[in-house]
Amino acid sequence: MNDLIKDLSELRLSYQKGELHETQVVENPHEQFLNWFNHALEAKLHEPYAMSLATASAQGRPHVRTLLLRGATEAGYDFYTNYDSQKGLDLADNPYAELLFYWPEQERQIRVGGRVEKISLEESTDYYHKRPRDSQIAAHISTPQSGVIASREELQTRFQALQDQVAEKAELAKPEFWGGYRLQPDYYEFWQGRPNRLHDRLCYERIDGKWNLQRLMP
Repeated sequence: MNDLIKDLSELRLSYQKGELHETQVVENPHEQFLNWFNHALEAKLHEPYAMSLATASAQGRPHVRTLLLRGATEAGYDFYTNYDSQKGLDLADNPYAELLFYWPEQERQIRVGGRVEKISLEESTDYYHKRPRDSQIAAHISTPQSGVIASREELQTRFQALQDQVAEKAELAKPEFWGGYRLQPDYYEFWQGRPNRLHDRLCYERIDGKWNLQRLMP
């Protein structure tokens, strides 16, 4: 038994680094997202494009994991994965999801929710060929993603075998089971930590085609 962790009730921080007021945000939530995202990039935070993706199965069982944002436009927020992965299976049954960006150095968090759809074959193929060669190979051999494999050695053997097989090929074809998704937002929440747990939370919700801005209780 590890006795190091006995009581977590006294472990806390006081958030002091900023505030978020209605007068400080813009009308378009995507532009507000870019404002904060660019601040995180300029501050050289560790992987500020890393995000949590929450999905749920048809039975309502939630799944969450960390992955990388690979596109952010007015059309939506892009990520790539194996279509046969747990997230792919969830999205096939229940096409709604949320993204969570958390930047503790700035005491900021953004939630983005909406409907998710596959992006075009052309976009997926274009991005696939921008990936490092070894990442392309990994996409081929890591299937079904989240499936059981006997050992790390077996995975490495598969990787090495395909790496040798395609060594002379100029280009490796994108697997049919791999590609991109785009979350089309209808909800944003911007959170700024504040002292005494009186955090600032501003949310944008799309209602009748327009964005409605509201303050939420902390």
